[in-house]
Amino acid sequence: MAARTPNHAESRIHPDPLARRWQRLLKRFERDLAAAGLTERTRREYLRDVAELAEWAQRRGRDARELKHRELRDFAGHLVERRLARSSVARKLSAARAFFATLVRRGELAANPGELVPAPKRRRPLPRALPSAQVERLLRSAPADGPLALRDRALAELAYGSGVRAAELVSLDLDDLDFDREQLRVEGKGGRTRVVPLGELALRALNDWLERGRPLLCRNVEQRALFVSRSGRRISTSDVRRRVAALARRSGLAVTPHALRHSFATHLLEGGADLRVVQELLGHASIRTTQIYTRLESARLREAYRRAHPRA
Repeated sequence: MAARTPNHAESRIHPDPLARRWQRLLKRFERDLAAAGLTERTRREYLRDVAELAEWAQRRGRDARELKHRELRDFAGHLVERRLARSSVARKLSAARAFFATLVRRGELAANPGELVPAPKRRRPLPRALPSAQVERLLRSAPADGPLALRDRALAELAYGSGVRAAELVSLDLDDLDFDREQLRVEGKGGRTRVVPLGELALRALNDWLERGRPLLCRNVEQRALFVSRSGRRISTSDVRRRVAALARRSGLAVTPHALRHSFATHLLEGGADLRVVQELLGHASIRTTQIYTRLESARLREAYRRAHPRA
């Protein structure tokens, strides 16, 4: 009797040895990413990207420890042929470098082959910063006639007054706010903690929310979240985006929490703040990330020159 060919379901149950080795490495990579303090979203993206590399390598019968930089360049070419955006190709190669770095640290590879594969240069769009007059209009139009309105006003004031990310806003606890020192402790990306000062208007909006708004929504004394929903639970990042967008519509604007963060940084630089100070306040690990705001300022100056100078 002829041997029965295994179906796809059986192949998934009993993968070949090469596939099993890749699966073990991917599971270990997932643990390493979690130990490094990366966000759940970043971990998902890295695992998905490295899994794509694993599938590509398996079709060529290659183990992770056998891949060289030439083959990774072929993989990059494969991604380009699929007409992926430059940012997507760069992210997938970055994930591959992080994966091979774990093998190097464990002594399973002598060198990281991904370091010899350059990522395509990404055209980074300039961040959108609102003119200060528009920010003022947005914040002045925020109502303060109920607990939800008080919360939304405090959210917007804090987003612009401190430059914190939406994900950082929702993770804030009551203990992170220090009225006496007029500052906020923020747990940022990669588990990095920073302290940012708070201005008078943000502190006033937060005080109104804590005294007249939050107690009406949250009766659970064990709930430590600074910002809560109508049901008294910690709000989500999508809640923050929706509430900021709703406030903006009242002023005839289209605004995101990230636009308020960009505006915070841009207005600081326009006011003469040092770039290193802005980097610290934003929680950027590298000064290169913060330097994008100097490009924004240069673009603004060029536009003013073009409109105003007779020889422009």
